[in-house]
Amino acid sequence: MMKAGAKAILLILLLVLLIQPACQAEQPAKENRNAEYTCEVVPLERNDISLHLDCVKTAGEDPAKNILLIHGVTYSSHEFDVDYQDYSLVRFLAREGYAVWRLDIAGFGRSGAVSDGFLPDSDYAAEDIRAAVECIVALTGQERIDLLGWSWGTVTAGRFAANHPEHVEKLVLYAPIIAGLGEAEITEPFHRNTWEHAASDFQTDSSGSYDETITDPMVLNLFCSNAWRYDGESSPNGGRRDLCVSESETLFDLEKITAPVLLIYGGSDPYLNYERLSEAAASLPEGSRVTVIPGGSHVVYIEKPYYREFQEALAEFLKK
Repeated sequence: MMKAGAKAILLILLLVLLIQPACQAEQPAKENRNAEYTCEVVPLERNDISLHLDCVKTAGEDPAKNILLIHGVTYSSHEFDVDYQDYSLVRFLAREGYAVWRLDIAGFGRSGAVSDGFLPDSDYAAEDIRAAVECIVALTGQERIDLLGWSWGTVTAGRFAANHPEHVEKLVLYAPIIAGLGEAEITEPFHRNTWEHAASDFQTDSSGSYDETITDPMVLNLFCSNAWRYDGESSPNGGRRDLCVSESETLFDLEKITAPVLLIYGGSDPYLNYERLSEAAASLPEGSRVTVIPGGSHVVYIEKPYYREFQEALAEFLKK
């Protein structure tokens, strides 16, 4: 009989063959909600490294609102577009009237490779974000845009927002890593990516199987298949080394951020320091909000019982 691991690999390969590219310029893509979308790749380069920046819109519209999505430490911006039913955060925001921009930090996803995986650390990534924001500002004429960072993306987006408040309208910190995750020595410049690692953020049941009451199996497989397709066998470890420091070490300065902030996260996220988050909530700028989704994990934005609550809370904050 075929082993379970081999079956999983064959399923992934089949899905990869079936999945259409996440972004094809001038080619609208249909989804289950009968909307059409256009996706344009915008040329961008910093430090002689090509950066992947794309923009998704609802077909036929020219939105006045812009939001830039910033990915986490291992996998790139495809994570925001799990194109199944109405799970895709990118398409949800496009339907809400946004031009939705996605950036892959240098060395990640569809951006140019780096020879040293420690090069794109948190400060370096914040400068990639600056380059992307300045490009968006130049193209749209909108001086301030909204930003959403997820996981390590909250560190990089947080550092950018603290240094460049003139370009930030609102800041969404999803699954915010406020403080270090605990001291650990990261000696390898690149992380070895596997299907098991890509799936590790999804919740399991008492038997150790992925909990299908929390995660739709198609969502899990699409997420992991795209991680294999776009991120390949390795990702830079500079950001991971930044995160693996003492829990007493603050990773970005919330007090320097002047834009309204949404802290949004699941109540069962193993990466979060809930005590530090409670302390941070007391010093947020005027107009800020905190949304905790009980039961949600690090991937609450695509968990079956919770993703619509996540989308609604996000839309409400951005519209206010």
